Amino acid sequence: MPNSSDTNIATADVLTLLLHNQHALAAAIEEVALWAKSTGSSEAHENAVTALETLDANASAITAGILKLRQ
Repeated sequence: MPNSSDTNIATADVLTLLLHNQHALAAAIEEVALWAKSTGSSEAHENAVTALETLDANASAITAGILKLRQ
């Protein structure tokens, strides 16, 4: 059975991969937001910006958790 340290490292590794995915999704949403803004769809742009703000807030919490697990 793995010890707590091994489990923490594995958990931190998985969370890091998920965080990378989250950053990639944020970049894609940002591209869509810019496209929506350029085509005059301000409501779609605002919705995308709101989604980006949520991703940013959650990324900070995930990062803090990863750092704590790696201590």
